[in-house]
Amino acid sequence: MGPRCCGNDESCPSMMFQEGSIQLVCLTASSGVPLFTRGASRQLPFSIIGSLNGVHMFGSGQGVLLSSCETEGGGRVVWRVFQDSVMLIAVNASQQAGQGVDISKGERLHLQRLLENVWNCMVMVLGQDELVNANNLERLKRDLRSCFSLVDELLEERRPGILGHLTHCADCLLPPQPVPVQEAVQSFAKAADSEFGCLLIHGRVAAATEMWWRLAPQEIVLLSAVMRALSDSGAASCDYPVFLPQGSPTVAHRLLRFQLLPGADVCVLCGPTPSLHGAETTLVGRLWSPLVDILRDCLAVGERCLPSSVTLRPDVLALLLINRENHRSVSCVPTPSCAYPQRDSPSPSEARCWELLKLFYIFCMTRYFKQEEAEGTTEEEGGTHQGNTEDFVNGFSHQPLKCYVVTDECKSFALQTPQHQLFVLTPLTAPTFALNTIAAQTLSSIIAATGF
Repeated sequence: MGPRCCGNDESCPSMMFQEGSIQLVCLTASSGVPLFTRGASRQLPFSIIGSLNGVHMFGSGQGVLLSSCETEGGGRVVWRVFQDSVMLIAVNASQQAGQGVDISKGERLHLQRLLENVWNCMVMVLGQDELVNANNLERLKRDLRSCFSLVDELLEERRPGILGHLTHCADCLLPPQPVPVQEAVQSFAKAADSEFGCLLIHGRVAAATEMWWRLAPQEIVLLSAVMRALSDSGAASCDYPVFLPQGSPTVAHRLLRFQLLPGADVCVLCGPTPSLHGAETTLVGRLWSPLVDILRDCLAVGERCLPSSVTLRPDVLALLLINRENHRSVSCVPTPSCAYPQRDSPSPSEARCWELLKLFYIFCMTRYFKQEEAEGTTEEEGGTHQGNTEDFVNGFSHQPLKCYVVTDECKSFALQTPQHQLFVLTPLTAPTFALNTIAAQTLSSIIAATGF
C-alpha cells in the first residue's frame, strides 16, 4: 500500500490553491517588446511587465535561469523562453501566502503546463518560423490575434470536463459500438487520401486512425481544441491550416473538418487534395449516412464518456482514468443515483466535482505519482517534474501506488498500475476503509467493458 494522506494535511486538494486570476504576457525574448496579454480583466501595468522581463534578463546575464517565484501576497509568477525568441510569463494572483511548499508545486505545475500549451498553440496556428524569425513585429502582433480564442480557452478553462490541457492526454469518449465507428473513420481518411483521421463527440476523441494516435499527445490535445473552436463557430465544414508543434512545426497541413450531427465532427489532416467541397459532396454523405443511428448513440453517451455497458458504483462522484501507455483519458461526473442512500451532507455540485478532480490530480502528480512525458519534453520540464516528487522518493524505497485524501467536501482516492492511473472522488459517507475497493472495482468495471 502506498502512502496515505489524511484530510487535516494543509496540502489537501481543496486547499491547494484558491480561485485566482491568471494573466498571460507574451514578449519578444531579445528586446522584451510586448506582443500580447490575455487573461485577467485588469491588465498588468507596462512598468510591471517591464520589471518581470528585466529581472529574468538580469538573471540570464548572471548565468541564472529564473523559472518561477512566489510573491509576498501568495501569487506566483512563471517564466518560460521558447526557441530563444518568445518569452511567456504567467502571473497568478491567488491569495495563498504561507500555505506551504506543496501548494506552490501544484500551482507551478499548472502554470508551467499553461505556458507550454500556449506556445504549442501559437506554433500550431502560425508556424514556428513566423514566431522565431519575425522581422515585422506589428504584423506578428496582428497575426497572433488568430490564436486568442484558443489561448483564452486554455486560460479560462471554459469546458470543465476537458482535462487534456493539464494531463497532456487525449480526452476520449468511449462509443457504445466502437468497431463500426473505427472502420468508418479509417475508410473516410483513406478516401480523403490521408492517414490521419479523427471523430470527435462532444469535443472528445471517439475514434481515430492509427497514425492519428501516433501524433504527440500534446498535438492531439490541441487539435481537439482547434476542432472544438471550429465547431463552436457554427460552420458545417471548414478547411483550416495547422502546423504540428513537434511533428511539422514549419510546414502546414490542411485540417478538413465536417459536422456530421450537432456535437459530432470528423476531421482529416491532408495535403493539397481533396478539396473541401469535393470531400463534403462525395465522401461525407456516402460514408457517414449509414452510421447516423450509431452516431446518435454516441451522442447519447454525453458527458458521461462511458457506454451504458460500464456500471459505475453509485458512490463515485467523479473519476479520471488515464491510460499511461497510449496517453488517453476518460473522465466523468456521473449523474447522482437515486439508489444511493440519502447523504447527511450535500455532495459538491457538478462544477465543484470537476474542480476537485483537477486539484486532486495535481496533488497526486506533484507529490507521489510520476507522469511519462511525451517525446520532445525538454530537460527543463523533466527536471521540474523530478523536483516535484524527489522529496518523497528520497524518503522511501518504492514507487507510490495508492493515496487518499479526506477533506470537508469529499473523499478522494488514487491508484496507479503499470498501465493506468485512476483518480476517484466519493462522498463523505463512503467508509474510508472501502476507498481502495471502490477504486479497484471502478477500474475493473471500465476495463472489462471497454478494454480501455
